[in-house]
Amino acid sequence: MAKKSQVEKMKRKQKTIAKYAAKRAALKAAGDWAALAELPRDASPTRHKNRCVFTGRAKGYVRYFGISRIQLREMAHKGLLPGVKKASW
Repeated sequence: MAKKSQVEKMKRKQKTIAKYAAKRAALKAAGDWAALAELPRDASPTRHKNRCVFTGRAKGYVRYFGISRIQLREMAHKGLLPGVKKASW
């Protein structure tokens, strides 16, 4: 389980990204790089890190499900993910 502070920090970053999204798009379209540099660093979408919904784990993130590989395996074994089954060949 990730530290709660890391999860909360990422939530704050997501709010900042959403807040400045329109302004960033307008400045980019105008080519005003100086004004773009004046925006907060966390307003950039590249600073967003995908995290597991359940544990907050950043590594081993499976984008299709929005969870970590560990949670994916546990949930698949319990039958909580429809259409997912263990491979055998």
